[in-house]
Amino acid sequence: MDIDVECTDGFGSESYAKLFEDIMSDIGKAAHIEKARIKLDPQTPLFVFSVKLKAEPANKTIGDVANVRSEGPDSHITITDERYAPDILNQLWKAYGRASVDQQTRFDMNVRNASAADITKMVISSGEEYLKEIVGSLWRTMPEGIKNRHTFIDGPVVTVVATEEMFQPGMLEEGQKIHKAMCGDA
Repeated sequence: MDIDVECTDGFGSESYAKLFEDIMSDIGKAAHIEKARIKLDPQTPLFVFSVKLKAEPANKTIGDVANVRSEGPDSHITITDERYAPDILNQLWKAYGRASVDQQTRFDMNVRNASAADITKMVISSGEEYLKEIVGSLWRTMPEGIKNRHTFIDGPVVTVVATEEMFQPGMLEEGQKIHKAMCGDA
């Protein structure tokens, strides 16, 4: 992940870049971020956190994170992205009932009387949920005491502009300028 921190304190820039990367890694979002730009102006106070995701948030289906094949009237699923294992199991239970889902291992399961094509199309995570997770993770990286936040989202770019008090003239414009610059990066 490429991180650019703009701060009045040189030591603060390096420290905050490391802190941001550590927090994103701890909550499992670092792998999804291509680039981050952070502006820290505690004197104003103004904080801008902008990230460009590696891929635009979209609905995830079982077919996106697992191999599904027909075995007679049944279907066999092999999960290839373990993060989605609980979501897959939950969706299968809802659609087919617990009695029809045989979980052989954490990553392999059979579903009785189920079409592989239908299972492949089942949505397990929406793009909207993913965006909420990204915005929430950005909020966790901000200094304590932040009361006002405004979020800009365009495709794979998410920017949060924040301040401790009321937004002053120019603050949102500064955040939008950084957001547009991140959108323009190829």
